[in-house]
Amino acid sequence: MSKSKFYKFDGELEEGVIVARPNRFVMEIVINGKKEKAHCPVTGKIGHFVFKDVPCLVSPSDNPKRKTKFTVEAISPQRPSAKRKQWIGINQGKSNNYVAFFLENNFFPKMIKGTDEVKREKNLRKSRIDFKVGKTFVEVKTLVNNIPFGSPGVEQSPVTSVDRLIKHFSDLASYVKKENGKAIVLLCNQYKADRFQPPQNSQNTKVGRTVKRATLQGVENWQVNLKFTKKGVYFIEYFKLNLF
Repeated sequence: MSKSKFYKFDGELEEGVIVARPNRFVMEIVINGKKEKAHCPVTGKIGHFVFKDVPCLVSPSDNPKRKTKFTVEAISPQRPSAKRKQWIGINQGKSNNYVAFFLENNFFPKMIKGTDEVKREKNLRKSRIDFKVGKTFVEVKTLVNNIPFGSPGVEQSPVTSVDRLIKHFSDLASYVKKENGKAIVLLCNQYKADRFQPPQNSQNTKVGRTVKRATLQGVENWQVNLKFTKKGVYFIEYFKLNLF
């Protein structure tokens, strides 16, 4: 496969404006002058955004069984009238598609050496890890609750799977320690984000202690930043995180 920095969508996304978020699963948008309901792919809070007149990019659906015609794929901190907008991808479920594409195109040579086949959704003890490349397991995480844009205000309550996160880090750490394998947790941002820094009090939480223990046992933490556009996603950069 030829090396490409661009993951192209099947069709160009449409631009609209979010006018409300009545619940965790639905956003009300105005698109082409008409008010519609769109699926929100994030059940928790999204940065500090108050969803009133927030530009968005949506993908249409022709599935007659769906309750909504669109899915919100990205949002922007700029005003709806701005000609040039910075888009922030929020569909966490799509991150694996983007990472798979760039893994297959060998865009992570410092993180994973060689050109082994990229296998998706592989079992590791009690966990199901996103990728296995050779003897390396890669789990992808996309955080949207810490997006540093938006206006302070009423936020949606976060819904996070803490137990799942702890299980992933624990099983990856056990794989490194007992089988001398390599394990990576890749933080994928669908925008150009700053280097991730854990919260100051994170080491006092169950998750923080698990991450620290796994990191000290050899689990590597990396970050990749992507650029989101109407037509697709560009690879920007990646780097290793030294969390502890």
